[in-house]
Amino acid sequence: LAAALRGGAPLPRALRRVVTRRRPCSLSATRLPGFEQKVPKLRRAVVPPAENADGWCLGRESVENALAELRAGRPVLVTDDADRENEGDLIFAAENVTPETIAFTVRHTSGVICVALPGSRLDELHLRPMVTRNEDPKGTAFAVTVDLKGGDVTTGISAADRARTIRALADPAAGPERFCRPGHIFPLRARPGGVLERGGHTEAAVDLARLAGFEPAGGLCEVVRDEDGEMSRWDDLLEFAAEHDLVLTTIADLKAYRRVVGDAAQYAEKAARPSVTLGDFTRMPTAAGDFDCVAAIDQTTGLEHVVLLR
Repeated sequence: LAAALRGGAPLPRALRRVVTRRRPCSLSATRLPGFEQKVPKLRRAVVPPAENADGWCLGRESVENALAELRAGRPVLVTDDADRENEGDLIFAAENVTPETIAFTVRHTSGVICVALPGSRLDELHLRPMVTRNEDPKGTAFAVTVDLKGGDVTTGISAADRARTIRALADPAAGPERFCRPGHIFPLRARPGGVLERGGHTEAAVDLARLAGFEPAGGLCEVVRDEDGEMSRWDDLLEFAAEHDLVLTTIADLKAYRRVVGDAAQYAEKAARPSVTLGDFTRMPTAAGDFDCVAAIDQTTGLEHVVLLR
């Protein structure tokens, strides 16, 4: 056969039918049949409606409906400002999350499920920042990832395992010894003033859980489009909410709600507390002489610093 191909001689009769029936391969590493037609073009990023003079976007009722849904154990959709991320997150109360909610979240989001917690709770659990220098453009304060230890937890990645870990993070009785590091759940440090201090989904998750009467711990994950994995924008989120009967609200509405009927005074008091706490002083001898040494903990980021005084 090789000699026939090189010399241009006719193929043996037994091979003619096989070779002539071959079709050119339509697959390659970079090209699929009808690829251009099957991948939808990105739609323009439709933005939420503008806030009115009182700061409302969808209205007070949207926040109250969201709180009712959280109390009933259902997730809600929350969007941030158009000039920030212009994204929507599924948010749920960590205290009562179920495997079904986690499975739904994994199916319709990026799958990187986070749990927003107050800084005091992260300090109790000895969960330090993921990195010493946070370069996230929005300043999202990731802590070290965790899984729950023991019990029925296996690898930590299943919907049931992640639900157990999230509920434990919200449980004041669960101490640092209950968790292994790293894991499959991403804790986030929320700012003390909530959305009135930082208009992010991290703070929205904690605020909504607290306002709904739960421990201040909320799960969150960004919603993506099924067809191409791109981030869902306002028009996508409207369709998604209607399809799955989800309540939709915005961080702008949550800010307005807290200013009007929420616990703004309580949050303002917490935000006014010192942002840095100092440990005990000790004497440290060095090659340059003796110094007074003290640990300083940034309550906003959780970072620890050593201060030398002379």
